Amino acid sequence: MPRGDKDKYTDKQKRQAEHIEEGYESRGVGKDEAERRAWATVNATHHGGEKHGGGGYGKSEDHSPERKGGHSESHAERSRAAKKGWETRREHGNG
Repeated sequence: MPRGDKDKYTDKQKRQAEHIEEGYESRGVGKDEAERRAWATVNATHHGGEKHGGGGYGKSEDHSPERKGGHSESHAERSRAAKKGWETRREHGNG
């Protein structure tokens, strides 16, 4: 099987990779990098293709890679929220 061939992946895995890729692209990641990250996430979850002869055949799924990242707030927004909380605690004498 040539490198990069997706024959051993199920339709579900292919759909997942496509959906993940779209999410990365909507956040401004380039097409090639988004595709690479999407397949890396699918591989981390399923341990490879789940059809006979694929690396993930018969292995259980690990969904923790799907929960990583994806923070919607920017650094500036988090910093602003932290400063506001600090100000509030200081005003109320709780910090």
